[in-house]
Amino acid sequence: MWIFISIFAGVVVGASVVWLFMKSMTAPQSQAFKNLASEALRSNNDSFLTLAKTQLESFQALAQKDLEHRQRGIEDLVRPVKESLERVDQKIQEVEQARARADESIFQQVRALMESQRDLKSETSQLVQALRAPQARGRWGEIQLKRVVEMAGMLEHCDFFTQESTNTEDGRLRPDLIVKLPGGKRIVVDAKAPLMAFLDSMNISDPNQRQLKLAEHSRYVRRHIEQLGRKAYWDQFSPAPEFVALFLPGENFFSAALEQDPSLIEFGVTQNVIVATPTTLIALLRSVAYGWRQEKLAENARLIGDLGRDLYKRLSDLGGHFSKVGKNLEASVDAYNKAVGTLETRVFVTARKFKELDSSTILHSTNLEAGVTIDQKSRALQAPELDKSLES
Repeated sequence: MWIFISIFAGVVVGASVVWLFMKSMTAPQSQAFKNLASEALRSNNDSFLTLAKTQLESFQALAQKDLEHRQRGIEDLVRPVKESLERVDQKIQEVEQARARADESIFQQVRALMESQRDLKSETSQLVQALRAPQARGRWGEIQLKRVVEMAGMLEHCDFFTQESTNTEDGRLRPDLIVKLPGGKRIVVDAKAPLMAFLDSMNISDPNQRQLKLAEHSRYVRRHIEQLGRKAYWDQFSPAPEFVALFLPGENFFSAALEQDPSLIEFGVTQNVIVATPTTLIALLRSVAYGWRQEKLAENARLIGDLGRDLYKRLSDLGGHFSKVGKNLEASVDAYNKAVGTLETRVFVTARKFKELDSSTILHSTNLEAGVTIDQKSRALQAPELDKSLES
């Protein structure tokens, strides 16, 4: 670069000197000098351009090498960053793909959930409409009651029976369930609770109107408790405890009524009515089932005692029979010994005289064998339980 500046400065200075020299010359000299100067300037320009071109090409070659060197250095410096960015980009793409798949899956699940919610809403609406009918509502309550009894282990054929009725002066009383207790007592369960106001409140969006319906539901439950107290089931199904259980087929029915009237439990106690939800009724029935198990254990213990006494008596009778057998065996042995003695002392003595009188070979070849007496006695029973003679 400095070379180009020096050459350019020289050219400028030379041009200035030429211009001053030309002003001091005459016209013909000036024209000749101009021609020479033009030729010299053209030659100098060509030389300058050639030199500049040569220097520029050399500088460009050096600059190109330096640039390539710097580019390689920069590439070496940037390569780890580039590789890291590529890995990050790859991870971002993978995460984005996974996110897209997750979003699609969530979308499908949300759509399925929305469809299920619509179906559930439709089925719930149908159920609410069905429960508005007294017969369907009563049947649903009976099914819930039976499921509770089955979960508590109180099966119908052993511990409870349904739909028993009795005639009274006020009409026909028909409880939904009578649970038999150990000792012959029974618990009456009624499941005819009014639920219309509660079901109506579920379809009301206005909070104030919903509260009014829930308050009406609480009043209906209170009125039904009072009616059950006046029926006095415990007098009609005697013997029975002096209370009746009012079964509500859902925890939310009782909690909604309690929220509006917290004194329902105390009021029910004064009317001899115990409000029972599935949870509390299961606990009550499990307690009854436990009492039945204890009663069964006590009954088994009584049967085992009776069987033990009967077995003891029969063993004693068997011991008496064995004693009689032993005595009879001793009598048989004594008779056998007497028969053997008679055979030896009287029968064989006379028979041997035949042998002395007769000389035939038949009698001589046959010997009379004497019988063997038995000296052993039967073993007497030692156990006092088997000896009837020891009982007095």
